[in-house]
Amino acid sequence: MNNTAKYISELLYRYECVILPGFGAFLTKRQPAMIQESTHAFFPPQKLISFNSQLQNNDGLLANYMATAENISYTDAVAKIQRYVLSLNNKMAVGQRVELDGIGSFFTSVEDTLQFEPSQDTNYLTEAFGLNSFISPSIVREEEKTTPKVVVAQVTREAYKEEVQAIEETTPIAFTPERRRERPYLKYAAVAAVFIGVVGFIGLDQFNKQVDLENDRISSNAEKEIENRIQEATFEIASPLPAINLTIIKAEETSSENSKAIAVNTAGKYHVVAGAYRIKTNANKKVLKLKAKGFEARLIGVNKYGLHQVVYNSYENRLEALKALQNIKKQQDRRAWLLVQER
Repeated sequence: MNNTAKYISELLYRYECVILPGFGAFLTKRQPAMIQESTHAFFPPQKLISFNSQLQNNDGLLANYMATAENISYTDAVAKIQRYVLSLNNKMAVGQRVELDGIGSFFTSVEDTLQFEPSQDTNYLTEAFGLNSFISPSIVREEEKTTPKVVVAQVTREAYKEEVQAIEETTPIAFTPERRRERPYLKYAAVAAVFIGVVGFIGLDQFNKQVDLENDRISSNAEKEIENRIQEATFEIASPLPAINLTIIKAEETSSENSKAIAVNTAGKYHVVAGAYRIKTNANKKVLKLKAKGFEARLIGVNKYGLHQVVYNSYENRLEALKALQNIKKQQDRRAWLLVQER
């Protein structure tokens, strides 16, 4: 049994183009939902199927799907498709109409051209699964007849009015001003309610302003605290010492070392930074260590956090600075970085 048409139908749910090698290609195009006003019919979104006899080259989609579904080789699947195409051509050659279940029908016209008529029974759009077309009858709205009710209401009101007038003639009812003045507190209560509302609104506005001021104060304190913590931080680039040794050095020796370490080198605005230190003595020691390794190290001043910055070297050319930074990262410390300082 040849199930080629079934496989084509299954592939049309997932692909927009399925080629039947040696015969043609089935193409799908999405069509949105629509309503026919003349018939009041609703049609869900669907995929419209068309056929192109010019696309006949084997793209492998149908053959691979058939080989997987029937557990056969790709060559056998191609041969099976060829036999199916041959049978379709033979049937249409003798004038028969060929039906492909769920896809459509093929026939030869009077001009001896291949014609395709798509099937309307199958919707290959998976998003519209379960939606069917239907016809909704037109809705006819009846106008409510309210005129008699109005007339009856007017007649009843006139009758009540006449009865009241007759009763007042026999037993008059006096609505005196004294009765109306028996409840003057309602007026004051209304004024008091308005006053309380205004006061409450003003109080709420003052409360919101107070909350905003408190939030601003807390935010300002938090920013100051963060700034203080940053300024108190010490960035140590070199490896930590294994132990702490306290050594007393004469003031003359210390000043001489510092003066040697702070040798000024103003050449260049591109600086390869080795580290930043809170204590200037530690920064000077770092400069001496780097000079011992052959670098033209120096201090370039204090940054905005109050830390003394130590550089390996300074360069006027940016490319030379980047090349030196790359070598230092590989050979000395990967945490070195480049600082551009305008002069």
